[in-house]
Amino acid sequence: MDYYTLGRSGLKVSRLALGTMTFGEDWGWGADEQVSRQIFDAYVEAGGNLFDTADLYTGGRSEEMLGRFVAEAGLRDAAVIATKFSFNAAPGNPNAGGNGRKNILRAVEGSLRRLGTDYIDLYILHAWDRLTPAEEVMRTLDDLVRAGKVRHIGLSNVPAWYAGRAQTLADLCHWEPVSALQLEYSLAERAVEDEYVDLGTRLGMGLMVWSPLASGLLSGKYRPGRDGGEGEGRLAALAGSGNPVFEKFTERNWRIVAELEAVAGELGRPMAQVAVNWVANRPGVATVLVGATKLHQLRDTLAALDFAIPAELAARLDAVSAPPLHYPYTFFSPAMQGMIAGGATVGDKPPAYLPDRTVAAGGVGVSVNAEEAE
Repeated sequence: MDYYTLGRSGLKVSRLALGTMTFGEDWGWGADEQVSRQIFDAYVEAGGNLFDTADLYTGGRSEEMLGRFVAEAGLRDAAVIATKFSFNAAPGNPNAGGNGRKNILRAVEGSLRRLGTDYIDLYILHAWDRLTPAEEVMRTLDDLVRAGKVRHIGLSNVPAWYAGRAQTLADLCHWEPVSALQLEYSLAERAVEDEYVDLGTRLGMGLMVWSPLASGLLSGKYRPGRDGGEGEGRLAALAGSGNPVFEKFTERNWRIVAELEAVAGELGRPMAQVAVNWVANRPGVATVLVGATKLHQLRDTLAALDFAIPAELAARLDAVSAPPLHYPYTFFSPAMQGMIAGGATVGDKPPAYLPDRTVAAGGVGVSVNAEEAE
């Protein structure tokens, strides 16, 4: 397993992170404790060190199981534990959710208790609440870092302008900076390319990708059907639930699935491996969250970075999944930029301007690409 520094921090994380939303069966799907432990062990054996959970996941069971697995394996120093806050588990109490100071301080104590640890390596705001000023969030998170309860901080599912303001406040006020942006990114969901890739690389926030398989769509287990799609899994079970994360049965996405299947066939690789490989090698991506409900699923996915996708095949995937260009991004096209530059060739510094470098960390060779790490 290779490791990248996360954003502009010195925290070294494996390029594949273990998502533990499937730890526990409290939501009607997921893996029981025995299978979850097997998944955990297989990931550790492969060299992974970044574990992602949230106080919301399976009603807190995910945090409890992860904390116990880490402790029993004696891995607390080696493990990088990321957990999240924002969602409300106490209906009727508006301050038991959201991103205000009161809830953050409440939530962190609950996560520490369930994880069985006295500090969290990466504490992440789970979703923008449309209310709390970035000033309050960032000051509170900085207080947690100064208190030793949190090591690094991140943002997930927030507007780009909000993340930019948060990082600017951190710079100006000498608070703990944002090291990670945890966002959905896959062949089926490329909206982050409009703003977040440049935001992360320029302001020092590494992208943590969630749902690289589009909730299982890109694994190949679903096929078009009369009601949109057919197959067994979360997408089929939660279709029509109103959650946009699970509304993946579209004509565009079926075209992507068909091309992905063709490319995977030419490579002799499972579709899931090709899909994860594609997103893991996109600019700005520091790590990709992978999860499973069965051990063989994880073992297959862990081989996703053992090969390279040839340029001509990657171009086919790029083309079939290319998102439509909306205003104002139409003004940033090569044609429009040529008009601005008067026809001259003007570009930003190429990746080679920032040379690759390799550092040693605890006896492990850590490959750090300057652009992707920042």
